Amino acid sequence: MIRTWDSTSIAFRQFVGSHRAPVILQVLPALNSGGVEQGVIDLNAAIVKAGGQSIVVSSGGSRMHEIAKGGGTHIQMPAHSKNPLTLAANIRRLRKVIREYSVDVVHACSRAPAWSASRAVQGTGARLVTSCHAAHSLGGVLKRLYNSSIAKGERVIAVSHFLADYLEQNYKTDPNIIRVIHRGVAIEKFHPNSVTPERLIRLSKEMRIPEGAAVILVPGRLSRVKGHMFLLDALEKLQRKDVFCLFLGSDDGNENYRRELDSYIASKELGAQVRIVPGCDDMPAAYMMATVVAAPSLAPEGFGRVPVEAQAMGRPIVATDHGGMRETIIRDETGWLVEPGNAAELATALQEALSLDARNRAALATRAMSHVAAHFTNEQMCQGTLDVYAELLQAAGVKATPSNDAVADETLRAAKVAAE
Repeated sequence: MIRTWDSTSIAFRQFVGSHRAPVILQVLPALNSGGVEQGVIDLNAAIVKAGGQSIVVSSGGSRMHEIAKGGGTHIQMPAHSKNPLTLAANIRRLRKVIREYSVDVVHACSRAPAWSASRAVQGTGARLVTSCHAAHSLGGVLKRLYNSSIAKGERVIAVSHFLADYLEQNYKTDPNIIRVIHRGVAIEKFHPNSVTPERLIRLSKEMRIPEGAAVILVPGRLSRVKGHMFLLDALEKLQRKDVFCLFLGSDDGNENYRRELDSYIASKELGAQVRIVPGCDDMPAAYMMATVVAAPSLAPEGFGRVPVEAQAMGRPIVATDHGGMRETIIRDETGWLVEPGNAAELATALQEALSLDARNRAALATRAMSHVAAHFTNEQMCQGTLDVYAELLQAAGVKATPSNDAVADETLRAAKVAAE
């Protein structure tokens, strides 16, 4: 279902021009790697560039310094915690920040922060935006109640139409308040011309890529749902000794799965053709090394950044046909979509991508790069989100909400599932 809405509201810049600089507070668990974190960092810079004041609340992390670099202010608090007592304390902490900085809009980017933020805004005059980035499992009543925090904003941003449907179907979210804003990539960074030969040579040596091999790159954390074993099943069916597969991602402490994956590689006698590398500080160069990029997730991705980055780099992408990836890949034009778990179909798609001649490979790259430039840039993501802020800044009054005591009790009760 494609959603449209009235986009004639005054843009953020225009609002700044006729009012005091609005103060936007984004709150997320932490500032490390990840799509949510990248989006917050990009929006922080965009808010400042548009004339607003940006505040970011998180528990800290390796990318915390990028907030100040973008012109914003970072405030550290345990926004990552799911502990019921900490969630309740965060209500008071956030309300203090909202009042001290005269915050106009609070944007909660994850479930735990959304529980506290939705209560903290009450009685302050600040408006609430929430973002949905994943189709979380529903579980029992308490789990569903905990998850529902992400649908409590006056505007709810879904990063795909797939997630918008998920919100409507599972949380009865009013479609009139949902805004679908796809994530974006920095096309000045993710562009073939941005990668020098020196960077390619360095990374190829670091990752010990066999000379002359066709490389299948699988970026993403080591998790069962990411489909590494599914990809290995397809690689076995390919029966091509000239293909080298690179799993690029950390196990995030999931050592049992890493050992299981190592055993699975050995059982298929693919040890010479598969390597696991825990991370990379130059993803554009990693994409450029790839002959084909694969995103074989077995669970639907809320959006799927890998297919967009791969297309931006002009690489053939093979992904599973579900979730947000259906919205980022044009089937048989910018990439391949295959049935989740169907190893034979995945092997066929990989073979087709690996067999592209220079002319067809260049044509696909042109289509893919144009597709990303037209629909999935950082600028579009930031502008869409600023327009949502402008909607609320222009709206009159604040909706009536339950008493602080009542919602605090609800927070404690609903959050117990997160601590179990």
